[in-house]
Order: sequence, then C-alpha cells, then structure tokens
Amino acid sequence: MFHDFKYPAILAASDRAAWQIDEVIRPGAEFDYSRPFMPESLAQTAGLDMLSDEEKLTLNHIRAHDYLSVFGLVEEFILPFLMDHVRPSLPDADDFRVRAMMQFAAEEAKHIQLFKRFHETFTKGFGQECEVIGPAEAVAKVVLSHSPMSVALTVLMIEWMTQSHYVESVRGDTRLEPLFVSLLRCHWMEEAQHAKLDTLMVEDMARDMSQKQFKEAVDGFLEIGMFLDTNLKQQAIFNLDALERSMRRRLPEQERNRLLEEQRRALRWTYLGSGLRHDKFRATIGAISPAQLLRIDTIAPSFC
Repeated sequence: MFHDFKYPAILAASDRAAWQIDEVIRPGAEFDYSRPFMPESLAQTAGLDMLSDEEKLTLNHIRAHDYLSVFGLVEEFILPFLMDHVRPSLPDADDFRVRAMMQFAAEEAKHIQLFKRFHETFTKGFGQECEVIGPAEAVAKVVLSHSPMSVALTVLMIEWMTQSHYVESVRGDTRLEPLFVSLLRCHWMEEAQHAKLDTLMVEDMARDMSQKQFKEAVDGFLEIGMFLDTNLKQQAIFNLDALERSMRRRLPEQERNRLLEEQRRALRWTYLGSGLRHDKFRATIGAISPAQLLRIDTIAPSFC
C-alpha cells in the first residue's frame, strides 16, 4: 500500500489544523478585484484572445466563484454520505475512527458555511449574481442514488483533487488575491486529512467486495462523473452569461462558441481530469483492481 494512514494521527493532525470561519473571512471582508483569484492552470483564460485583459480578469473572478460554489455543492452530498456511512458501525467501531469520521463530517459542514460566506462577500463586491449549477439537493439526490462505493470513489477523487490544486497551482503564486488564497489554504489544510480518511474508507469497503462488485462500483462512479460533466457544460454557459452581463456586450456567435468550448475544457480539467489523474487516487484504485485502474486511465485523457 502507498500509505501509512492511521486514525489517531489523522485526528491529531485535524485538531492542529482547526480554524474558525471568522478567522478566514470575517463579516464585512472585501476582495481585491484588481488581482486574479484563480491560477491560470485552472482558469485558462489567457488564450481567450476575443477578450481584453480586463475581461479576462473578470472571467477569472467568475471562475473563482464557480470553483468554491461547486465545491460547496459537492460538500452538500458528502456530508449526508458520511453520516450514513458512520452510523451503522457506531456500536463496534474504534473510538479514534469514530471521532475522526465525525470530525470529517463536522468540517465538511463548516466548509459549506464558509463557501456561503464567500458567495455573499464575492457577490457584494462583484456587483452581480453569478449562477451556479444545482440546486444542491437535486445534485445530491442523483449522486447518492448510486452505491456507497461509487460515491466513496467520487469523494476520494474530489479530496485528492483539491490537494493538487492548492499545492501545484495556488501555493506560492504571489499574483493571486491574498484573501482568496488564504481561504483556499484553510480549506486545503482540512481536506488533507479528509483525503486520508476517505482512502481508509474505500479500502475498508473494498475488503468484502468481489472484483465484479468493484467493477459495478466503478461503473457507478463513471456515471456520476458523466452526470457532473453534463452539469459543467451548463456551468460554462452560466459563466459566459455572467461575463457578458459584466462586459455589457454579447460576443459574436463564433467567438462565443469558441469561448464556451475552451472554458468547458477548463472546467472538465478542473473538476474531473485533475482528479482522475491524481497519483494517490490512482494508487488506491490500482491496489484494489489493476483492471479498473486501466479502465480509468483509458478514460482520463478525454477530460484533460
């Protein structure tokens, strides 16, 4: 196995990393809209030559809004999933495991509240509402209709994905808006423990599964991925609508279509491709079933 994750160590690390929402983004805080929020590797606005530099910056801000709003939406199905997973094992579970998993759930609830605070602060400073896919309840209903292992694999991909986004693209980039970076840093600190806990969860669930059952779980995981991918196409349209309202002009149809295509590709990489390609996500899949890892590796390039 590629790791030595243990519940007591994860719980201790989570306690050390704890923060409060008002410490991260206090009521009345303001963002600096003269600076980009998102790293170019995720926003992918630099090549949009139909936009001015000012318009590219505005789209970067819109992408930052969709980034945290979509993760907030995701947390809304992770929270009930965790509660349903932990509840049946409470009578016989290890105390450290129960405490770590319950803290995982509590932190996800805190992240939902944090992202709502971000939305309120962003919208006030940006000057208009930016639409986001959803509602969260409808997305959760579709995702949670799949098997627990399918959902656990989805959560595992998302947790490791957020780690790579911060470490590889955000940390150390002094051009980015500092309050937004601080918010991402705090989220990353707690998600680092969540990724470990979800790895242990997937491994535990896989112990009693046949290869056929795991293949079926991967089938469900890919169905969830395709559902999210369809929603990302709509998110690209929402983002363009918000951009055109800010610019007070509509792009010519050919330029509009090209921007939509390039931004859809950027969204797919941000929310799907970067997770499918994450080494630790792949290591967990490969340890359970090399055949299913090969399957995922075959599909991943279409999201890159």
